Amino acid sequence: MYKILTLNNISPKGLDQFGHEHYEVASEMSQPDAIMVRSANMHDMDIPGSLKAVGRAGAGVNNIPIDAMSERGVAVFNAPGANANAVKEMVLAGMLLAARNIPQAWDYARQLEGDDASVHKQVEAGKKKYAGFELPSRTLGVVGLGAIGVQVANAARLLGMRVVGYDPHMTVNRAWQLNAGVEQAVSVDDLLNRCDMVTFHIPLNDHTRHLINSDRLHNMKRGSVVLNFARDEIVDEQAVLAALASGQLHAYVCDFPSNGLKGQDRVIALPHLGASTSEAEENCAIMVGEQLRDYLENGNVRNSVNLPEVTLPRAGKARLAVMNRNRPDMVGQISHVLGQSDINIVHMVNESRNGIAYNLIDVEDEVDEEAARGIAGIDGVLRVRVL
Repeated sequence: MYKILTLNNISPKGLDQFGHEHYEVASEMSQPDAIMVRSANMHDMDIPGSLKAVGRAGAGVNNIPIDAMSERGVAVFNAPGANANAVKEMVLAGMLLAARNIPQAWDYARQLEGDDASVHKQVEAGKKKYAGFELPSRTLGVVGLGAIGVQVANAARLLGMRVVGYDPHMTVNRAWQLNAGVEQAVSVDDLLNRCDMVTFHIPLNDHTRHLINSDRLHNMKRGSVVLNFARDEIVDEQAVLAALASGQLHAYVCDFPSNGLKGQDRVIALPHLGASTSEAEENCAIMVGEQLRDYLENGNVRNSVNLPEVTLPRAGKARLAVMNRNRPDMVGQISHVLGQSDINIVHMVNESRNGIAYNLIDVEDEVDEEAARGIAGIDGVLRVRVL
């Protein structure tokens, strides 16, 4: 019986991935085998020794202490791409809101007073202040061409926009999905110099914090639009406010309201709606539920942020899943312990990522407690599971 702890409300369709016969799922329990989480902050959480995996029902994992989890031999999974369409739609909406000055025009129309004749007269007198521009005449820059960025770039091309993309870590799979008309930038600065609107779909880290700052805003075309549905600190808020005040920026559209942004005429700050659709929540929960179940039952790793991708069809009587520091002779030491217990390896896979290695080992015989303890006692082994 596996125990799954939920830290947030998780879509029932995601929880349905766990059969009642072998799983217990609850929002309060001790010694869970896995945790499913959305936005709850786990950085100050006491991590139980029983924990083997964490599943983030979404893409971002800033609320999870990844390094601490790796040190404890805990796999962390996310759901890249499951909410991509929802975020893509918000970016498209944000571009239209900014280009056509819709929030300002709507606010103006809501405050009109008088009879219909007077209102109509005010409309005709005031509408010129809210004239905007059309998207096909503009260039969109997309920083980050993962699941979301590719969808945004492709949708913008379908709207007739010129699109410039930048992602030095783009995968081959995403490249196949990208519209052939998307142009390549050689750097963030190259992209910003060429675009009228820019959107970000990248994680927040030391390299991306304040990626948009005063210098880069100054070098953009006058009257540009910045859209941020990724993470708030990717954009330097004070630099954006100064650029808006000077007219360098036409608008800032984001998902991260703050006191500094509140009430600013050219700021469209939405309450973190990027992935807030029932479809996105269901897709994320289903994807993570499937990944957690496969990891707990079979040791397979898909969409982990701290372990390499490893999947292996079962081929023996028992399976070992071993997580260890990526050091020389670790595989040799593991094999030696199995050999001492007269356990023959049928098939195995060893992959590594960022200093952590992961092994799936199928063997001909059952693995007894002595052999499992022997492998767990090897210096550098973080976790051993017999499946």
